[in-house]
Order: sequence, then C-alpha cells, then structure tokens
Amino acid sequence: MVDAAPGNDAVVSASFWTRLNENRTVLGLWFMLPAAAFLIFFLAYPLGLGMWLSLTDAKIGRAGEFIGFENFTWLWGDSVFWLSVFNTLLYTVVASVIKFAIGLYLALLLNNNIAFKAFIRAIVLLPFIVPTVLSAIAFWWIFDSQFSILSWALIELGIIDQNIDFLGTPNNARASVIFANIWRGVPFVAITLLAGLQTVPQSLYEAATIDGASKWDMFRHITYPLLTPIIAVVMTFSVLFTFTDFQLIYAMTRGGPVNATHLMATLSYQRAILGGNLGEGAAISTAMIPFLLSAIMFSWFGLQRRKWQQGESDD
Repeated sequence: MVDAAPGNDAVVSASFWTRLNENRTVLGLWFMLPAAAFLIFFLAYPLGLGMWLSLTDAKIGRAGEFIGFENFTWLWGDSVFWLSVFNTLLYTVVASVIKFAIGLYLALLLNNNIAFKAFIRAIVLLPFIVPTVLSAIAFWWIFDSQFSILSWALIELGIIDQNIDFLGTPNNARASVIFANIWRGVPFVAITLLAGLQTVPQSLYEAATIDGASKWDMFRHITYPLLTPIIAVVMTFSVLFTFTDFQLIYAMTRGGPVNATHLMATLSYQRAILGGNLGEGAAISTAMIPFLLSAIMFSWFGLQRRKWQQGESDD
C-alpha cells in the first residue's frame, strides 16, 4: 500500500481555504461571527438568564429555587401589574401615533426648499441629543405643582387662576409623561423619514405635476408607497423604544401618583431591585416579550407583503 505524499495534506488544506474564501455565503458567516458572539454574550445570555430567573423565587443575595410559573400566576391576579400593562400600552400607542404624525409633517416640511433649512434640521435634532435624564428633570420642573413655568405662563395670560397639578393626578401625570416622550421621540422619526424622502426620485413628482396631480395625490400615490418600508422600520423602533422606556418615567414620576404612570419596565425595576424580588421582577420583564415580538412581527410581515420593492406585484 502506497502512503500519501507528504504535501497532500497541505494541498487539501489550501484547497479548503481557497474554496472557503470563494464561497461568499460562508465568508459572510465568518465575518458575522464577531458580531454574533457579541450579541449572544450581551443580549441572548442576559435574556435567557432573565427568563430563567422568572421561573425561580430568586431574591437579592439568594439564588432561589425553581418554582415554575408561580410568579406569572401571582402576576395574573396582581392589579398593579395589569395597571402597568394598561399604562404601557396607552403610553406606547398614543406617543407613537403622535410622534409619527408630527415627525412625518416635519420631514415633509424640511424636504422642501426653505430658508435656513440646515439650521432648522439642527434645531429639530436637539431634543434627541439631550440626555434623557436631563430632559426628564427639565420637564419635572416645567410640570412642578408649585413652581411650574407652564402654570405661571397660563396664569399670566389669564387662562387659569391657579397652578395645575400636572404630576399629582393620574390623568394629568399620564398626559405629562406622554408629552415628554413625544418631545424626545419626534426628532428620530422626522430625521429618519426625511432621509427616506431624499431617496424619492424628483422625476416622479415632475411627471405627476404634468399630469395635473394635486399634492395629496402625489403623497398618496408616490411618497407614501415609496416611504412604506422606512415607515415600517421607523415605527418598529419607535414602538420598541417607547414600550421599554424607563429613564424618562423613573426620573419624572417614579411610577406615581398611585402607580398611574408605572410602565412594565419601571414596575419590574421596583419589584426586582428596590423590592429585592428578582424572580418577580424578571417575570414582569419576561411578560414584555410577547408584546415586543408582536410589534416586530407586524413590521416584518408588513414588509414581506410589499413585493413591489423587488420588482414584483403585491400579494
């Protein structure tokens, strides 16, 4: 029996690496490995650990034992938890819809040839650049029950005769934190949609103008269809950011008054860190996952149905 030549292994190895480098799919996977490792270590592992903690009675300083779905069963009958779910959904839906409406209007406005357009764009970005906690403190001062600059201005204008307790009553507090979130979130929506508008060919508008189309017709049949993929992505991120908001709420109200502004994120922190019940807090965080997946899937399937992006007709 003849032994293989000594150089055969080197030839086979070189051939393997050559094929690997020529296969773009495999090469792409190799380049993705560092990012995948980062995501697994910093996102997937904490998520898995949190889901595991939700099935235990872990407390701060104690590992805890497996108790199955006992935490979720207890939350099912917890009125404060369901109030936080209501607050979170109300906060997310109202803020996201208004942010989209204002952001789209600003994007359409800034897409026109107006004076000082670059300066106005910079001004629009300011709320998004300011740190969240600093914004929350500013709004806390604006809405203060005794020293509110907003109440003072309304009194001076003769509209009201006494200070409004913005953060002291449930409905006022909900409206106040929603307003603060809208102020912070509009720039992200506006600038992103503006970037999408920049990609729409001007020739389409010129042709529509020649055909006698109105501005509403051009928006309905040109701008909106071509902007749909970007709208889906922007609104997905907007919903995710709003649904998981923590800093703004905690800095302004800490969930008060009487849990009226507690979101699921702030309630989870209160139960897990301040209250020491890690398992219960983890269960509240885990309960957020179906809502977040629903928002992501809505966007995903919405984009999948837009086959015109690939030169095909809609389903």
